[in-house]
Amino acid sequence: MASLRVLVGCKRVIDYAVKIRVRPDALGVVTDGVKHSMNPFDENAIEEAVRMKQKKLVKEIVVASCGPTQSQETIRTALAMGADRGIHVEVPKGTEESLQPLAVAKIFAKLVEKEKPDVVILGKQAIDDDSNQTTQLLAGILNWPQGTMASVVEHSDGKLKITREVDGGLEDISVNLPAVISADLRLNEPRYATLPNIMKAKKKKIEKMSPEDLGVDVSPRIKVLKVVDPPVREAGDKVPDVATLMSKLKEKGHI
Repeated sequence: MASLRVLVGCKRVIDYAVKIRVRPDALGVVTDGVKHSMNPFDENAIEEAVRMKQKKLVKEIVVASCGPTQSQETIRTALAMGADRGIHVEVPKGTEESLQPLAVAKIFAKLVEKEKPDVVILGKQAIDDDSNQTTQLLAGILNWPQGTMASVVEHSDGKLKITREVDGGLEDISVNLPAVISADLRLNEPRYATLPNIMKAKKKKIEKMSPEDLGVDVSPRIKVLKVVDPPVREAGDKVPDVATLMSKLKEKGHI
């Protein structure tokens, strides 16, 4: 019988297929007029929550996003995938880039106090800042067990059995509930939202609030000094044989 409540995070990021351009002031990247979509790792998080609901383990999925007004589009996508209702913690447009993992973790900690979920599922990392910190910080603030970089999640005897992807291979752990999980890309294959579900999502509730309403200070702790493009890769040389290759490597001091 479904008994768990799940809180899932989803972030609006520049689409993975967009070529990133550095701003003229070198303090960030160009976001205006650029296609945005849901962070891919967050799609895995939502998909896993929906699958748990389909297995009759979960009774409600609440999805939350921190960002400007446009983040509601990302929440609607999550609702169309199967979430039940949304929470939008709105920050002024243009300030979302300075919303750092610690502030987001504090916001989610307040949402946990409000919503009383049994499981929080977040994407392993966001593809814009690649921090991979929010899950760990949230677990620390809540003093909950964590299962990060999850590629398999199973519910058994009131616990979650998680397979983690680590540098040396795979690690199997078991965590008590409540717990925080971060989803890796190999956890599942996210579904596409169907047109009927997209239409239904428009009628689902999205609650709006601000960090101030939650009593969270989102002032950045880290200052960005400069953002630069990666160096242009030099063209390679073709060599006719191994002897020439060895000679060139010696010339460049590689051997």
